[in-house]
Amino acid sequence: MTTTRKLGGRARKAVLLVHVLSAGAWLGIDLALGILVLVALSTEDTGTAGVAIQAVGLFAIWPMFGASVVCMISGAVIGLGSKYGLVRYWWVATKLVLNAGMSLLIAFALRPGVEEAAGIGERMLAGDPAAVIPSGILHPVVVAPTLLLFAYFLSVFKPWGRIRGSAEPARRRGRDLVGAA
Repeated sequence: MTTTRKLGGRARKAVLLVHVLSAGAWLGIDLALGILVLVALSTEDTGTAGVAIQAVGLFAIWPMFGASVVCMISGAVIGLGSKYGLVRYWWVATKLVLNAGMSLLIAFALRPGVEEAAGIGERMLAGDPAAVIPSGILHPVVVAPTLLLFAYFLSVFKPWGRIRGSAEPARRRGRDLVGAA
């Protein structure tokens, strides 16, 4: 039988605070990224578009990735130190998978696209008429905040149940079936 070490009250609150702040920072960076991308795509002024899309390249990737990793580690510590665990409840496991997947996407899918867009922003500021911001940069701006808000929803409402039912109710059900036969 494995025993889980529960976090004490102060330690749990400290880790929970780090978790909430990192999740908030992650969402905030994502929203700032979205605002800059929308400004770049919607303005007629190439100077404004160039600066906005270059700004995305300056701040978005590594702070966002850092916030996602801190969020994942603090969430894992909370899960391991509480009754919820990492894979006992569907909502916790779903959040873990979302966080890991989104962190990998930031590092390996979003980073190259943002770097390319920042280069296009430089070309726009240099007066290159062929420099056009790719419309594909809009997809992460919609998908990422949606997934993060879904993770917030899971944290608050804790839907679904346990991944596997506890052993006690299963034994009781077994006895009930034997007595009924």
